[in-house]
Amino acid sequence: MKTTALTAVLASLTGYAAALPAGGNAKAAPLEDRGVGVSVTYPEGTVNGVSLLNIDSFRGIPFAEPPTGNLRLKPPQRTTNVGTVDGTGIGPSCPQMYLSSGSGNEIFQLVGDFLDIPLFQTITGAQEDCLTLNVQRPAGTNSTSKLPVLFWIFGGGFEFGSNAIYDGVSLLTQAANIGEPFIFVAVNYRTGGFGFMGGKEIKADGASNLGLLDQRAGLEWVADNIEAFGGDPSRVTIWGESAGSISVFDQMALYGGDITYKGKPLFHGGIMDSGSVVPAEPVDGVKAQAIYDEVVSIAGCKGQTDTLACLRGLDYETFLNAATSIPGIFSYNSLALSYLPRPDGTVLTDSPHVLALNGQYASVPVIIGDQEDEGTLFAILTSNVTSTDRIVQYLSEYYFFNATQDQLEAFVNTYPTDLTAGSPFRTSIFNELYPGFKRLAAILGDMTFTLARRAFLQINSIQKADTPSWSYLASYDYGVPFLGTFHATDILQTFYGILPNYASAAIQTYYINFVTTGDPNKGAPVKMQWPQWSESKNLMNFFANSAKLLPDTFRQESYEYLVSNIDIFRI
Repeated sequence: MKTTALTAVLASLTGYAAALPAGGNAKAAPLEDRGVGVSVTYPEGTVNGVSLLNIDSFRGIPFAEPPTGNLRLKPPQRTTNVGTVDGTGIGPSCPQMYLSSGSGNEIFQLVGDFLDIPLFQTITGAQEDCLTLNVQRPAGTNSTSKLPVLFWIFGGGFEFGSNAIYDGVSLLTQAANIGEPFIFVAVNYRTGGFGFMGGKEIKADGASNLGLLDQRAGLEWVADNIEAFGGDPSRVTIWGESAGSISVFDQMALYGGDITYKGKPLFHGGIMDSGSVVPAEPVDGVKAQAIYDEVVSIAGCKGQTDTLACLRGLDYETFLNAATSIPGIFSYNSLALSYLPRPDGTVLTDSPHVLALNGQYASVPVIIGDQEDEGTLFAILTSNVTSTDRIVQYLSEYYFFNATQDQLEAFVNTYPTDLTAGSPFRTSIFNELYPGFKRLAAILGDMTFTLARRAFLQINSIQKADTPSWSYLASYDYGVPFLGTFHATDILQTFYGILPNYASAAIQTYYINFVTTGDPNKGAPVKMQWPQWSESKNLMNFFANSAKLLPDTFRQESYEYLVSNIDIFRI
């Protein structure tokens, strides 16, 4: 694949293609051509925004001090007085790790070297001073409106992403059309080495899981300020996709499940698209320490008395290059993430799966689901993983250090070698990109997303028996060669409603109902009742132009092995 084509694919996957104007270089129209000015004064300042298409938008509102200088690799410090904010343009993005220069693939390394340089980071609006959020609301909303709030957490493998590429206009317009208005808030948080660095030095300094703390600080900003924008802080739903979805559960589990702030809950429901509980090694464990040591070495801080202070003192370019030099999600390592939330004993008091099993997470209603072919996107670059032995070796070397070869072989063997059983599912003998591709895609998707979802729902039905949950499987892109309904396709279909079909309209309506009433079936009329998962363990299976109920029992042998041996599946 040529680098230009690869860059285009990456832009599509990250969402920047949808965010950029046609041609890529078109200048933004003057404010008076794009909309009229609107202003809100809130407890921490005043923000000037734009009203267009019956939506008021306020972007780039600071919720924490710039995490630069001595505040780099430090927990967010909430702002108290920001003065007047220009919220009429596109706010900043946090530093991105689009493609790692340590990918191990020459083409990806070449593109990674380009995408991670400060120049390209600047082009895409990335900078360290990035802890801002966007607020969008129906035009005419005022401080007495008391609308429910939807708080969006973007995905990107905990390596890239930005609230700048997620515009809530489609959702807010649909909500207005069905008579269920709400306020949309999208938060920025630090990713990659800026937000999820590990190591014993990080733990000792109280600087772990910074990206999660950024999200929490954004929720605190909502509690303190959203009423001035017309929102109701007692009716907040958090929603995320991929890493954002994993973050939703992590927010439920932070501080052992304590979601209170000033004596009140920060949120009251959660929507999780493609991600839930990820068993993880400690923040000062072997994996995280090796990454920290590598970054320190590349940054030129090896041998310093205080290596963490050295990292904080580096210029932006040097630290960026060091932090993005290790393998990323678009590499041979794939879902064996270098940066992710890890238990530290304080913020995440234990591995998320342990917290789930112990019921140490908030009791809030949830919607959780997956794309049918979650793993296809992540199996593309592993073309030499073609047999049971190679899959076992791959999982042992890159994913699960504490699992034995026999344990991993037993797990892999729950997946047939038969082409008809692999992912993209239901495609017979077709779509085998390389020998073993469909089998590996099924394994990666299940263990990280699809069967992990079922495990969470089963635990939740026991630990939080009185808390409702609904689940789904999306199959609306069936037939896409090699990929099927792959990971992140719901961004276009559900978030933006790009394809104006049954699936887009139905899912958006269910979600909006959940935000406004706490139940996807209540509020605006729906064509089909969505049963709670605990009632019959049925999924809502969405197709492009229809939906049906699907028993959540597929690949049961693999599921039972995962849950019976969950402790060995820590990444």
